[in-house]
Amino acid sequence: MVHHNVCPLCSSEKIGLQFSCADHFISGKVFTIFKCSDCDFSFTQDYPEETEIAEFYESDNYISHSDTSEGFSNKLYRIARSLMLRKKKELIRKITGFKQGTILDIGSGTGHFAGIMKKVGWLAKGIEVNEKARKFSISHFGLEIGTPDKISSFEANSFDCITLWHVLEHFHDPFKYISEIYRLLKPGAVCVIALPNCSSYDAEHYKRFWAAWDVPRHLWHFNPVTFRLFSEKAGFCLEKLRSLPLDVFYISMLSEKYKGSGLSFIKGMVIAGWFAFLSFFNKKKSSSIIYILRKL
Repeated sequence: MVHHNVCPLCSSEKIGLQFSCADHFISGKVFTIFKCSDCDFSFTQDYPEETEIAEFYESDNYISHSDTSEGFSNKLYRIARSLMLRKKKELIRKITGFKQGTILDIGSGTGHFAGIMKKVGWLAKGIEVNEKARKFSISHFGLEIGTPDKISSFEANSFDCITLWHVLEHFHDPFKYISEIYRLLKPGAVCVIALPNCSSYDAEHYKRFWAAWDVPRHLWHFNPVTFRLFSEKAGFCLEKLRSLPLDVFYISMLSEKYKGSGLSFIKGMVIAGWFAFLSFFNKKKSSSIIYILRKL
């Protein structure tokens, strides 16, 4: 198990228990969330080593790896994904200013995002830890997908854009990865990172039942303040924040399910609708946030 005696972000010794929460998705095991009182960073404590964590991903219902459509929540996820793929494609075009270019999707899963970028003319590559997902990406989209260790083999200054869609929170060493990302981007190029927001309206409402804690798969729990500190330490300029408006509906529905609520779908949709309305006026309280970083 990995235990931190100081804050992984600011190295302060002022860390303490925030609360305990269960892995509702696979194991039922309980893990602790710690928080730094100096920088406000939250992180999972006493989580499995990188060589031992695979068992917490071993499920046919883990849609990022299996592309399953079984179960109502996975069907809902697939509908939301199809809508957001088009939004993501347009976002990349807008922030890069390019209709075509070179793009690396880290944590590419089953390849749907890299696949759509390839379809519109981008030279798209991916990095994915799961072998099944890599094979799916190659067979269905004809993508070049490498294992995480291959990231160091890419030439410096070789990408116009690098994306991580709900991936960074899974890395055992995000600080190493963000440095590699900086090395790989061309000067002036952008990195797009989507993350759950542990200071969101839904996180504050559901507390330990908030589905996006997702322990122990999620190791790091960022909010806009702590992510700015993280990105600036790596040398990036944090240019913009955008919300992922559909995430709150999926997360709220799962959170109601984890609470054991009756009519969890209906309750989740109603509560999510209210949070979506509130976050329209304050994107820093959105359930998930897209951070747009630029290499200076």
